[in-house]
Amino acid sequence: MEAEPRASAGAPQPRAPGALGRLLRGAKGKVFTWTILKTIALGQMLSLCICGTAITSQYLAEKYKVNAPMLQSFVNYCLLLLVYTVMLAFQSGTNNLLDILKRKWWKYILLALADVEANYLIVRAYQYTTLTSVQLLDCFGIPVLMALSWFILHARYRVIHFVAVFVCLLGVGTMVGADILAGREDNSGSDVLIGDLLVLLGASLYAVSNVCEEYVVKKLSRQEFLGMVGLFGTIISGIQLLIVEYKDIASIHWNWKIALLFVAFALCMFCLYTFMPLVIKVTSATSVNLGILTADLYSLFFGLFLFGYKFSGLYILSFVVIMVGFIVYCSTPTRTAEPAESSVPPVTSIGIDNLGLKLEESGLPETPPAVL
Repeated sequence: MEAEPRASAGAPQPRAPGALGRLLRGAKGKVFTWTILKTIALGQMLSLCICGTAITSQYLAEKYKVNAPMLQSFVNYCLLLLVYTVMLAFQSGTNNLLDILKRKWWKYILLALADVEANYLIVRAYQYTTLTSVQLLDCFGIPVLMALSWFILHARYRVIHFVAVFVCLLGVGTMVGADILAGREDNSGSDVLIGDLLVLLGASLYAVSNVCEEYVVKKLSRQEFLGMVGLFGTIISGIQLLIVEYKDIASIHWNWKIALLFVAFALCMFCLYTFMPLVIKVTSATSVNLGILTADLYSLFFGLFLFGYKFSGLYILSFVVIMVGFIVYCSTPTRTAEPAESSVPPVTSIGIDNLGLKLEESGLPETPPAVL
């Protein structure tokens, strides 16, 4: 019987395709998991809420010549006050409204101030600078957010997280390029430098607000964050409203359509504030901010029908690039340097991002909120 020919050392091994297939299946199983899909869905839900606020604001500004961003925010903070602050007032123990005010009133004043001014500065920047500058410079909040998370929340990032953020920002750059090619950049701005500074300051304040929000909702409770922001946000925005917008409000010719747009804006903003802590609790502030980068694209898609925007294939490419970066970021959990004896449950093995979803999938009980 003849001996079977031996395979030469340089010949391809027959099991290599199987190894490649296992590698691809492993990558697919890591990316397209229920955790990642749920994170994507939650992030896009927030993007649609932001899209609703943008569309209603544009209708008010373009069709009815109403420019009162502080009044719009004031209505939202009032809704938070009526719902969540009242809930805190009827709670007992250390979670009661009066007890929280006695211990941490000044902290929540600073948090509400950052939140109110972040909303105001970004909107006000449109009067001075261009749409392109706002869209690009608003992304400055993401590296600020990552830096604050590093020092305050002890988040530790891997190389792939920085690559994913870069990919998301590349998608934003593609969107801005599409805006320019489509002719949406038709306003040169009255004072570009002031406008750019307002965007940078507003984006930084957003980062401060988001990091504080993640800290409160993960260590304390969502109701406490929303109740305190609703209380002090109503006071701060109400005072600022009387100072800077009383003439604009007096010049509004009210009718049921304008009132309906204000209500629609307030409801979209209320849903955003209500659901964002839920998403941050199971992911992180950084991943949420990456996910909502698509909000401008949703506004553009609706604007094709509502405001006559010109379509560009770059919008689709931008959406795909942002989503790829977002998925890559969420596919690899971050680590935390928090000590094990802390009141926060140790998450070194699975990271901060998607912690709540992973606990939910594995059936492990979540650690009850700590009382500081």
